[in-house]
Amino acid sequence: MRLPPKEVKLPQVEAQTHRRIFKTHLPLNALVFSPEAKYLFVGRDGRDIVWSLHNHLYNATPSFYEAINNAPGRVGPPLERPPEDVHLFWREWFQNDGYPIWSFWENVRSWWAYRELPNIMLLHFDDLKRDMPGQMRRIAAFLDIPIDESQWDEIVKYCSFDWMKRNAETVMVGADAVWKDGAQTFINKGTNGRWQHVLSAQEVAAYEKKAREELGEECAGWLANGEGV
Repeated sequence: MRLPPKEVKLPQVEAQTHRRIFKTHLPLNALVFSPEAKYLFVGRDGRDIVWSLHNHLYNATPSFYEAINNAPGRVGPPLERPPEDVHLFWREWFQNDGYPIWSFWENVRSWWAYRELPNIMLLHFDDLKRDMPGQMRRIAAFLDIPIDESQWDEIVKYCSFDWMKRNAETVMVGADAVWKDGAQTFINKGTNGRWQHVLSAQEVAAYEKKAREELGEECAGWLANGEGV
């Protein structure tokens, strides 16, 4: 997904006058690491990622696939719409290590290996769900952002999933061109564990065994449950 092209993207970046913020799905070893930048990596159980990714890709519009597959410098085969059955999609994702995009395990490993650097903070989806205000204060401290306590309750409200879901069209301007039913599709459920009633006991055991082999016991445990690093 090399959009927009570098020739468009870099001038936009240079024109920013506020503190610059970038979102990427890349592993750390695919970035030009800077000791002057600060990095926030959000981990999530791979099984939950699959259910979220399936929603994104299955409900994407034809124009989304056209833009992705015709992007200048595309690497790899064209991106195809996944099967309607999320269980089939899960099997492809697991058997092909993050199919149809990148190595899931390598992505997590790349950030975990450098978690002790002072300019890297690891966050977890579950921790953000359990205690979003506490995690927000951690992030603010890490980024040296002072908190105006008189506005804190409003800040927390506007960061909540429920508020974003109710105001999806405001949060995700232009989503109608990317997803069927627009922003309501992108801001989907924000929940975990939907795989529990779909995957067999054998499939769950295979995933957990693979996580330990690829990541080690400590990282695999963190990825499954959060609870800080």
